[in-house]
Amino acid sequence: MQETIIDTDIEMAAKLLLAGDCVAIPTETVYGLAGNALNEEIVLKIFEVKNRPHFDPLIVHCDSIESVKNYVKHLPDWALQLMQKFSPGPITFLLEKKNNIPDLVTSGLNTVAIRIPKHPLTLQLLQRLDFPLAAPSANPFGYISPTSAKHVKDQLNGKIKFILDGGNCHVGVESTIIGLENNLPTIFRVGGVAIEDIENEIGKIQVKTSSSSPHAPGMLLSHYAPRKPLLLGDVENGLAIYNSKKIGLISFHKNYDAVKKENQIQLSAKKDLHEAAKKLFAAMRKLDESDVEIILAERFPDEGLGRAINDRLQRASVH
Repeated sequence: MQETIIDTDIEMAAKLLLAGDCVAIPTETVYGLAGNALNEEIVLKIFEVKNRPHFDPLIVHCDSIESVKNYVKHLPDWALQLMQKFSPGPITFLLEKKNNIPDLVTSGLNTVAIRIPKHPLTLQLLQRLDFPLAAPSANPFGYISPTSAKHVKDQLNGKIKFILDGGNCHVGVESTIIGLENNLPTIFRVGGVAIEDIENEIGKIQVKTSSSSPHAPGMLLSHYAPRKPLLLGDVENGLAIYNSKKIGLISFHKNYDAVKKENQIQLSAKKDLHEAAKKLFAAMRKLDESDVEIILAERFPDEGLGRAINDRLQRASVH
């Protein structure tokens, strides 16, 4: 098995992608497993490396609004307004696709999930290519999303040739996905751009997340899951019920005396939801790789990025 290389060499990443390989790329949200979105054979490789079901669509990454227009039939006013405000950034748009986007990318749907990532290395890489990149998170399907190059290598070493190292992701949860349902702007996945911020731009929107038959990436009911059981909600009750087990704990800012210090992670001592979101997946991964038997997690404030954190924890807890 060939060792996967980690490097900051954009030219090497571009060379491999042009040759039909998949590489891992950094974004502001999580690391993605990227390949030519216009080539079905390469898109199949992405599904195979991730062991991802073909009914779960992929996100397409472009370097600019002008580039996005090459792959969608129409860019409605509401989408253009949000794109101009939040892109590049952690927001993905579900828009009617042109025929140059393979059905395999969209799981047969007539809409494509498309976004402009906010990471200098990946934007430079996209500018060197004459195709967009399909890039779901660079991890085995259903497992915790990677927020560093090391996380990717820990899970995919030998399955891909190259990881473009862009440091730690500064948002840390996946992008917000927005599209239309019944002609109304609708959130299909809460994520890195808060609902409140979107509503400040275009007014009231619908929220519809989680599905066993997804209309957008990242909607499956069970996802982002550690191998250890994770329970979300009443931590004090969980501590009483599972006091015979070795417990790991994820909290917002509180310290719990009943759990060993090394087995609990406070995501933000200063009660900052952005900091908590950035650290979430790394915390889940650290506890999953420890010797704890069960992970308890607090429910976070249901506002701003707290919604995205709760969404990821909820789906990680479904078994």
